[in-house]
Amino acid sequence: MSTDTAQPQHAEPQQMDLVARAIAAPRRRQILAMVNERELSAGEIAASFEISRPAVSQHLGVLRGAGLLRERRQGTSRFYRARPEALASLRDFMNQFWTDRLERLKLAAELEQQRRDKRGKRRDGGRGRAGGSDRGKP
Repeated sequence: MSTDTAQPQHAEPQQMDLVARAIAAPRRRQILAMVNERELSAGEIAASFEISRPAVSQHLGVLRGAGLLRERRQGTSRFYRARPEALASLRDFMNQFWTDRLERLKLAAELEQQRRDKRGKRRDGGRGRAGGSDRGKP
């Protein structure tokens, strides 16, 4: 019996693609932000937009399909809440670019600070900044 290892390797990139497409639309990002802090009904969400309820329903479906929303049914009502953990794969992907750049920025800032510290010591003859404050006084 052989196992196909290609499927799991493609699952995360496919999920990340779904998430990226879902949040590409400004209205879907607005919906996600609305339900991030508290659960809202589909009607409450739809009332916040000047588009048809079916259009809002389509947006909710895309967000739910990407795993970004949790849906709870109560009678005939549907309530939605954001699932921020669904953004993890996209966040991790983006972080690989920022982490490297931030590390380089940190290194550059530290080198610049070392240069400034050396220049300051040369100007005041190693006395420190306090030692140079009485210049020009008799």
